[in-house]
Amino acid sequence: MSNQLVIENVNKQFGAVQVVKHVNLSIPEGKLVCFLGPSGCGKTTLLRMIAGLETPTSGRLTMAGKDLTNVPACERDFGMVFQSLALFPHMSVAGNIAYPLRLRKVDKQSQAKRVDELLQLIQLPHMANRPVAQLSGGQRQRVAIARALASAPKLLLLDEPLSALDAKLREAMQVEIRLLQQRLGITTIMVTHDQREAMTMADVIVVMEQGWIAQIGSPLEVYRDPVNEFVADFIGLGNILPAVPNGDRRVRLAGGQQIDISGSRKISDGQEIRLLIRPEDVCLKISEAAGHKDLQSSIRNDNNNCVSGQVSFIRDVGSSLEATIDCSGFSLTVATSPREVPGLAIGSQVLATLPPHACKLIDASPGRLAA
Repeated sequence: MSNQLVIENVNKQFGAVQVVKHVNLSIPEGKLVCFLGPSGCGKTTLLRMIAGLETPTSGRLTMAGKDLTNVPACERDFGMVFQSLALFPHMSVAGNIAYPLRLRKVDKQSQAKRVDELLQLIQLPHMANRPVAQLSGGQRQRVAIARALASAPKLLLLDEPLSALDAKLREAMQVEIRLLQQRLGITTIMVTHDQREAMTMADVIVVMEQGWIAQIGSPLEVYRDPVNEFVADFIGLGNILPAVPNGDRRVRLAGGQQIDISGSRKISDGQEIRLLIRPEDVCLKISEAAGHKDLQSSIRNDNNNCVSGQVSFIRDVGSSLEATIDCSGFSLTVATSPREVPGLAIGSQVLATLPPHACKLIDASPGRLAA
C-alpha cells in the first residue's frame, strides 16, 4: 500500500482566528515538497498538524489508509527537524543521534550500528564523540537531520531548518539536504519563506496565502505560470504591470503602449488583470536615437512589443546586471549582462522588447485552490 500522505479539507482555528483554511493536498511519495509563503500564511501550522503537534479543528489526515488526525506525534513514525534544531548541548554527536533509538528501547548494539551508518551518511564519522556545542552551524544542521532519520521514519519534516545559517552556508546546505533526500528516497516536507530555497530544493511547491493554498506545482510551473499576482510577486523577481485587454491577444499598458501576447487566456468581463514578464525575458538595447520623435520611430520600426525608457538604477554583481528602466506610466526591471548591453549606464536611453511568448496575463485578485 502507498505511504502517500493525504490531507482532506483541513482547517485550524486559534480562538476566532482561522489560520489554515480548507486545505486539500496529497504529498507524493519519495518527493520533496516545500510549503512556501510569507510569515503568518499558515505553513508552519499545517506542518505541525502533519507532525501531530497540533490537532486540526476539522478535516483529517491519512497515510497508507490510516487516519492520523488524532494520533499522538510519538506514534506517527515521522522525523522532524525544528527551526532551532533542538539538539541536546550536554550530549555528544553520537548521543544526540542515538536519542530517538534509546526512547524506543533499541538495544545498544543496534543503536551503535545505526549511529555509525548515519555518521557516514552525513560525513561526520570522525566527530561521533564531540560535544554538539563545538560544532559549526552546518555540522549541527547535519546532526539534527541524522537524529530525525535515526528511526527510519516514513516522513521527514523540516521547519525552516536553514534560517539561522549565513547565506553561503545556507546555499551549500540546500544542495546537501536535497542530495541526501534523493539518495534516501524519503518523502520530505519543508517549510520555508525563501523562494530561492524552494526553487532549489523542491519537486513540488505549495504556495500558501493567508491560510489558503494559492497554487501547487513544480518550481518551473509556479515560476513560469503563476495563477495570480500574489504568486507571481512572491516567486522571484517579476514585472507585474497593470494592463487592459485590447483585442484577443493584445493588451494596453499604463502608458498607452500596445503589447501582443502569445496564447489566449479567457478574460471575464470586468476582471482586473496584470501582465507579467520576468526580468530575464526582457531584451534590452541602448537606443541610438537621441530625439524623442526619432526614438518613437525606432520603436515602430523595431516591433510592436518595444517600449522606450531611461535607465534610473543599475545593480552590478559582476556576472550580471539588474537595471531599472523608467518607461511612460511604469517601470521595468531587466536582468542582463555587461556583454549583452555594453556601455549601459544610468541615464541611458534604451529600447526594451517584451517577447510575446514571455508575456503572461495573470489575475490581479487573490487566488485559492477550490476546497
